[in-house]
Amino acid sequence: MATSTTGEFGRIARFFKPLAAGFAGARGLRDDAAVFGVPEGRELVVTTDAMVAGVHFFPDDAPGDIAAKLMRSNLSDLAAMGAEPLAYTLVTALPRGLPDSWLEAFAAGLGADQQQFGIALAGGDSVSTTGPVTLSVTAFGLVPAGRALPRWGGRPGDRVFVTGTIGDAALGLEIAYGRLDLPDEEASGHLLRRLRRPDPRTGIGPRLIGLAGGALDVSDGLVADLGHLCEESGCAALLQADAVPLSDAARGAIGGDPARLALAITGGDDYELLFSAPESARDALAALSAAGGVAITEIGLLLPGEAGAVTVLDGTGTALPLTRRGWDHF
Repeated sequence: MATSTTGEFGRIARFFKPLAAGFAGARGLRDDAAVFGVPEGRELVVTTDAMVAGVHFFPDDAPGDIAAKLMRSNLSDLAAMGAEPLAYTLVTALPRGLPDSWLEAFAAGLGADQQQFGIALAGGDSVSTTGPVTLSVTAFGLVPAGRALPRWGGRPGDRVFVTGTIGDAALGLEIAYGRLDLPDEEASGHLLRRLRRPDPRTGIGPRLIGLAGGALDVSDGLVADLGHLCEESGCAALLQADAVPLSDAARGAIGGDPARLALAITGGDDYELLFSAPESARDALAALSAAGGVAITEIGLLLPGEAGAVTVLDGTGTALPLTRRGWDHF
């Protein structure tokens, strides 16, 4: 592929200015910063996620898939706070030799997600690097004033719920590394898609306000993130491994292998919503699930006990001996 012949400002005008066209606060990317207000009765929710080639995605992944994962990981954070997407800023640190075709496909991926999730580019920065491709998004969302969902809202006696399915991305990563070979190509494709293009629950998150106690999204792994919720809420939890929702593809990949089940519930990159709610919210959550077309599954219980302690039980009530709880960069 031909390397880029477009300078920094030419790249911005060609690839990124169109992404800001629908957001007046971006000022056409002609100023040093974006300017926008917050409607009365609303608060701004801000989140930042960075991704590095070789850590968060494979260097040869399709640029559109990289864009989708970058955008959607941030949208998942907004959803976990109960916020509706508004705008985002983007920082790209790219090798000088990266071709314009890569940027074109990357920007097209961002544009497609902007249309799907109702968000627009507000600004950012573009720099060169001698290292791997490094990308960062700061996303802004709106939530009713004083109603953002916290991690620390869980209480002993609350039930634990999760949206969608768990473990697809972790198993998809095993396929991408060549450590898992499934005879079913359709199942493999599903697991890889969930790794590369997660499904942020932006339609569910804002509707959890008034129902959920503590909430966060599953990025580090189901067990680890439940531990984060419990640590902030000052309680412990029981997690029923046999209740964790699995896709047909994940269930087939796991079979009866306890190591693969452990991988599914600790592997991370699910970007599903994990939250606690009182037992009295079950009917409302069932109605929300039906209306939103997204499964919401009860998987455990918050208990008094050591803050952050999570016990994982199998179908017989025996504690599973997990060698890890989830992902940790350091």
